[in-house]
Amino acid sequence: MFTGIIETVGKVLSIKEGVGGLHFLIEASEIETGVKIGDSISVDGACLTVTSVGPGKFSFDVIPETLSRTSLVDLKEMSLVNLERALPAGGRFDGHFVQGHVDAVGVVSKREKDGDDVRLYIDCNRAFCDYLVEKGSVAISGVSLTVVGVEDEQFDVALIPHTLAITTLRRLEIGSLVNLEADILGKYVKRYLSKVS
Repeated sequence: MFTGIIETVGKVLSIKEGVGGLHFLIEASEIETGVKIGDSISVDGACLTVTSVGPGKFSFDVIPETLSRTSLVDLKEMSLVNLERALPAGGRFDGHFVQGHVDAVGVVSKREKDGDDVRLYIDCNRAFCDYLVEKGSVAISGVSLTVVGVEDEQFDVALIPHTLAITTLRRLEIGSLVNLEADILGKYVKRYLSKVS
């Protein structure tokens, strides 16, 4: 379980063919303390398992299922990624419940400057937008954000200067792909209502 509060931005050092998928080596010295093999880390919103640990870097094996459902397939060497370690039991909870299970890949369709803030518009499939509500929560590339508006196949969020400064969202351009995860509570409510109506 994650919160969508990004701890650091890591750098992809290498991507190699692995057994049945890809092997990612990511530099992230800011969060290396206490990380061990088998730990879960959210990488741009996708929950991945640490397979090796070195000084200031971690490895992850990414299987075809994950590659087919996320934007991780588009990462290249030197790409920057949002990183968050799993929430410890008894830890302070900010953001919202984020599982690291990507529901959809969205496309940045518009980016507008609004004073010091940025309004980001994301195109996605209708099924994903059905989970969203205005002022509800959404995770974009692992970042917990508040939905500003929702349409049939698009939604938008407002990014404050702090979020822009500490995440990769400041680098997004028109056409950029992003991992999307809807609020788990909304998914349970929608499923329940579909069964009783």
